[in-house]
Amino acid sequence: MRLLIRAVVTAAALAVATALVPGIQIGHGSTASKVLTLLAVAVIFGLVNAIIKPVVKAVGCLFYVLTLGLIGLVVNGLLLWLTSWVAGKLTLPFHITGFWAAFWGAIIVGVVGWLLGVLIPEPADRE
Repeated sequence: MRLLIRAVVTAAALAVATALVPGIQIGHGSTASKVLTLLAVAVIFGLVNAIIKPVVKAVGCLFYVLTLGLIGLVVNGLLLWLTSWVAGKLTLPFHITGFWAAFWGAIIVGVVGWLLGVLIPEPADRE
């Protein structure tokens, strides 16, 4: 259930990013097809972050220390851009036109995802 909630939160954050960043585009179509596209892209983004981000952090640990973590903004932008590329290969109508659109989109996705995460209560752990 938690994974589904995270996917919906990420999809909502991606929707905000598509509305605010001119370089992030979602294909034309019905609202339902846009929602399904955003959910699929959210799952892809989650997989990219789960698989590639730890490797990048481990390899680039020195850069994280030297830049006081600011390189993380660049890494997140590149991972969002990679997500756009994967979505294109899967023929999903989601496209990011360049690095700066991905950079600002990743910041928006991060902030909106954090805000929605704060607003949604955590389910009580059952032991």
